[in-house]
Amino acid sequence: MIEQLQISGFKRFAQQPFKFAPLTVLAGMNGTGKTSVIHALVLLHLASSRSDGVVPLNGPYGLDLGIYEDIQNWDASDEMFFEMTETGEVLSRWKFQGSQTALFAELIEAPQTIPAGFRAGGRMFQYLSAERFGPRSVLGASALPAKLLEVGSHGEYCAQVLQVLGNEIVSEERLCPGAPEDAAPLLKFEVERWLSRIARPVQIDVESLPIGTVSALRFRVPGSEWVRPPNMGFGVTYALPVIVAALTAGLGGMVVVENPEAHLHPMGQSQMGHFLATMAAAGVQVVVETHSDHLINGIRRAIGEHRILAAPDAVVHFFDAADTPPRLLSFTETGGMDAWPRGFFDQYQIDVAALTRVRRPR
Repeated sequence: MIEQLQISGFKRFAQQPFKFAPLTVLAGMNGTGKTSVIHALVLLHLASSRSDGVVPLNGPYGLDLGIYEDIQNWDASDEMFFEMTETGEVLSRWKFQGSQTALFAELIEAPQTIPAGFRAGGRMFQYLSAERFGPRSVLGASALPAKLLEVGSHGEYCAQVLQVLGNEIVSEERLCPGAPEDAAPLLKFEVERWLSRIARPVQIDVESLPIGTVSALRFRVPGSEWVRPPNMGFGVTYALPVIVAALTAGLGGMVVVENPEAHLHPMGQSQMGHFLATMAAAGVQVVVETHSDHLINGIRRAIGEHRILAAPDAVVHFFDAADTPPRLLSFTETGGMDAWPRGFFDQYQIDVAALTRVRRPR
């Protein structure tokens, strides 16, 4: 697993190290660099998956980075490079260059050994963007064999993954708690159990339409009629690909998710934090960008209350302002934080304090 990533000359980072853990959380103000860290991971994965040294800045994984000039840090040299340390102090280094108006970056130095999370096949790297597909009656189908099939950066192949891999066995470490002892640990059933815990009690049905290039999802609350996704709502369809990606990720692989809490009720956001902590404890490296204090609290409970994840196995990078480096925060064994800087999910206390002052007798 990745233990540290050094970003140099990329977007807002002239030179910035980031500590990684099995669960790495990126949180903070808008426009301060959280997504830049995620884009760095996606670019390195793309660079590791090509043999021609050309890394497109637009298109794959829904990237829309513009031209090479747009991804260069103004205060850095012309070269852009990344250094990554994996478990066991294995160092990997990538260096890029490019003409200012190019729609691609040229890879001029690459590691001899590709990091485990960037290797091809086995769903070792999966990225889900904030712009996931909402409730849709039909979803597309990927022209890839089962061993290479992934949910897609927008969750667009989620139905197909469930249909093709639905009978695969889920490892014991990733099983949803509270399931009956005789429950079959098949992917489809585990997705239903986790989705029911996070969003609402639900069952899933998938069918491939006759033309073969699209799949259709149906949902139902147990005991009721089947309905199409538009009649189930955004929370279920936004959470579904996150769950499927994590449950199908290769051991030692990486799942990168933007805003996994999107469209979920606060209780569901907390349960999503519990789910991601469980996946991190099960051997999947999870990288999350979030704006949800409920999700953070779900992670804290998974550490302090349920003892699912050890405190050192999760870190938070708090992005406060564009002109200051991100601050590294750690969890304690009881689910606390080693520091709680101003602006770090403290808006509830600020608002309540303001209302308290209003209510005081004058």
